[in-house]
Amino acid sequence: MFTSYKESIDWLFSQIPTFQNLGAGAYKPGLDTVLHLSHLFGNPHQRLKCIHIAGTNGKGSTASTIAAVLQSAGLKVALYTSPHLIDFRERIRVNGQMISEAEVVDFINRFRALNFDPQPSFFELTTIMAFEHFVRQNVDIAVIEVGLGGRLDATNIISPILSVITNISLDHTALLGNTPAEIAVEKAGIIKPLTPVIIGEAEGEVRIVFENRAAEVSAPITFAQDAPLYRAASRSPFEIIYHQTPWGDIHSELTADCQLLNANTILHALHALPLNITPQAVASGFAHVCQLSGLMGRWSTLSLSPRVICDTGHNPGGWQYLGPQLAQLAAASTLHVVIGFVNDKDVSHIFPFLPTNAIYYLATPSVQRGRPAAELIPIANQYHLNATAFDSVEQAFNAARNAALPSHSIFVGGSTFIVADLLSFFK
Repeated sequence: MFTSYKESIDWLFSQIPTFQNLGAGAYKPGLDTVLHLSHLFGNPHQRLKCIHIAGTNGKGSTASTIAAVLQSAGLKVALYTSPHLIDFRERIRVNGQMISEAEVVDFINRFRALNFDPQPSFFELTTIMAFEHFVRQNVDIAVIEVGLGGRLDATNIISPILSVITNISLDHTALLGNTPAEIAVEKAGIIKPLTPVIIGEAEGEVRIVFENRAAEVSAPITFAQDAPLYRAASRSPFEIIYHQTPWGDIHSELTADCQLLNANTILHALHALPLNITPQAVASGFAHVCQLSGLMGRWSTLSLSPRVICDTGHNPGGWQYLGPQLAQLAAASTLHVVIGFVNDKDVSHIFPFLPTNAIYYLATPSVQRGRPAAELIPIANQYHLNATAFDSVEQAFNAARNAALPSHSIFVGGSTFIVADLLSFFK
C-alpha cells in the first residue's frame, strides 16, 4: 500500500502504459475494459450530467471556457482534460481545484487491491478516477474532454446532455485514420441518440460524416460556422472582444487566432444548454478562464521584457493559426523560437508554417518519446531556418533568453511536452 503521492504517481507512470511515454503502444481502443473498471467502482459515469467535447484542436480551451462560464453561473463544475503540463492532478478539477494528493493515493491503492485483469491503460484508469471523484464531490455538471478520437475513447461510456466536436485535422493518423473523413468517423462516435451536438467547423466529406451520424441516431445537429453568434471581433495583445453576442460584448483572455472559431463554438454550446446562463456569467467565464479552470499553454504570455509566449499547438490544424501569428511577431521585432517534437509526429506538415526570419532553438522534450533535437537540423536546413540544437528545453530557452533584447519576442512550442518542460522550471 502506498502512503505518499509521489510513490503513487511513480507507480502510475511506470506500471501503467501511458501515451505520454509510449505513444500508440499505450492506446487501448474499445470500451469493455473501462466499462468493467467503472462497474467495480460503482459506475460513477452513470451518475454524472455531462458535456462531452471532442475535436482535433481547440477542445481543451473549449472545455475550459465552458466550465469557467458554468462555474461563474453558480454551478459546481467538474472538468476532465488531458494531458497535464506540470502536475497529474491538473487533469481532474472541480471548480478549478485539483483532486487532492490523498484522493489519488487512495484510489490507486483501492485499484491495486482489486488485482484487476486485464491491465487498463493509463487513460482508462485515470478516467474512472476522475468520474468517481466528481460523483463524490456531488458536482452539478461535468465537462469531459475526449482523450483521443472519440468512438473508442474511454470517456465515451458517458451519456451526455450535449456533445461538441470542435474541428477535424490530421493528427494521430496511425490510430484514427489517414484522411479527415476517416478521423471524422472516430470523432463522430461521441454523437449519441437524441442528444444535441454542436460542430464547430466542418467542410465537404467531414461535414457529410457528421450529418449522416446525427441522422442515424436522431441527434439534433448544429454547425456553428453556419450562424456566427458574434457580429465582429477586435483585439489587443492581451484580449479579444467579441461584439454583439446573445450575452452582449464579451472580453476573452484567450488571444490565439484559433480562438475566433473556438469562441463561436463555445457560444453555440452555451446557447444549446437547458440552463439560464446570465450575461455576467458568460463575461466572467471568458475573461477569467485560466484562473477559473487552470488552463495553461494557449498562446499564454509568461513575461513581457522580452515577451515570452508559449502554446501547445502540435499539428497542422493548430499551426495554420500559429504560423501567421509567429510571422507577425517576426515582422514586428526579432523573434526567437524554442521548438521541439515527439518522435511519432510528422513534422513535414509543420515546418512550412515556420517563418524564415526567426532564430530557432531546437529542443529535445524530456519524455521518452521526445525526438532528439539534432535530428531536426537537416529539416531546418531544408526550410532555410537559422537553427541550433539543444539537449533540453531549459538549455534552449536559456540560450534564447540570453540572446534576446527586451524588445524581442520568444515563442516556445511545437509539443505539449515542450511547454510542460518550460513551465516546470520557468515559474
